[in-house]
Amino acid sequence: MLNRALARQALAEAVGTAFLLMAVVGSGIAASRLSPDDTGLQLLENALVTGAALVAILCAIGPVSGAHLNPIVTMVDRWFGGISTGVAATYCAAQVIGAALGVMVANVMFDLDPIEWSTKIRDSGGQVVGEAVAVVGLLLVVFGVARSGRRTVAPFAVGAYVTAAYFFTSSTSFANPAVTLARTLSDSFSGIEPGSVPGFLGGQAAGAVIAVAVIAVLYPRARDVAADLVVPRPTDSVARGSS
Repeated sequence: MLNRALARQALAEAVGTAFLLMAVVGSGIAASRLSPDDTGLQLLENALVTGAALVAILCAIGPVSGAHLNPIVTMVDRWFGGISTGVAATYCAAQVIGAALGVMVANVMFDLDPIEWSTKIRDSGGQVVGEAVAVVGLLLVVFGVARSGRRTVAPFAVGAYVTAAYFFTSSTSFANPAVTLARTLSDSFSGIEPGSVPGFLGGQAAGAVIAVAVIAVLYPRARDVAADLVVPRPTDSVARGSS
């Protein structure tokens, strides 16, 4: 049974991830309707809205849970000792649930069925590599900002990176297992066909392993700042305690 503090943190992760997916999927649907004949413009609209929304969400949710919004960030934070195993598991569950709910709300907002299984195939080897690259870059940004001591700029750095990675990675930078799974529920510009998910998850896992190794070399004291990912939060026994 969750204690009150952890329940509040889990709710923050679920709500934050839900709004992130509303931004990703909602802006994708809107972009395809506003610019039906220009894929590049659709991607630009999708990227700008996602990046801007991410900055706002990180600022709002960070003081409660640290605003991970991503199981990979949560698990790497656990690896470096920023949170306990129990907290990490709770965060991941909340993120997956919140992401699914966010997609369903986005679908409904645009007069679609709550669940529309995506038919958009994303299964090329290049896209899998793109996911690995996206994850390595994201984790380097997160840990690099924390290690520099300029944690107040983390939301802006992460938002800027995600916006850019939409364009410089072949996969358009999902870089998040919860996001990847949830986007199967929308047959829209931002969707991903369920059969393409294993490749994306594999690429993300590979990227996380590479990133952990690189972070350990570049930032030898990464464990000292792990508790402040992604946004500084008040230190408490729930977040740091053992499980």
